[in-house]
Amino acid sequence: MVALHERYYHREPVSAKAQLMDDEMLAVVMGGVYTDVEKTMIELQRHALVKDTRNAFQNAMQDRFISEVERLSGRQVLHFVSNSHVGPDIEIELFLLAPRP
Repeated sequence: MVALHERYYHREPVSAKAQLMDDEMLAVVMGGVYTDVEKTMIELQRHALVKDTRNAFQNAMQDRFISEVERLSGRQVLHFVSNSHVGPDIEIELFLLAPRP
């Protein structure tokens, strides 16, 4: 997810952590994700616009994100949930994986 964030936002998040929970849910939490333009919009009280734009992008890209997780994990992704938050500056990606055969 960090590599994809860098590719599409042209910067790495400040922090990133991935954790597999109960062998079925992969959670990725990235901090410091906003670009300078997004930070400026947030300072100008345009939080909703930043969140809406991020969410639209995540929805448009979900097939690519899912494909990459499936390629790297060797497991099918059943569900994908993404959300960003302004204060604190974080993005959360959740992938629910199919059980191992």
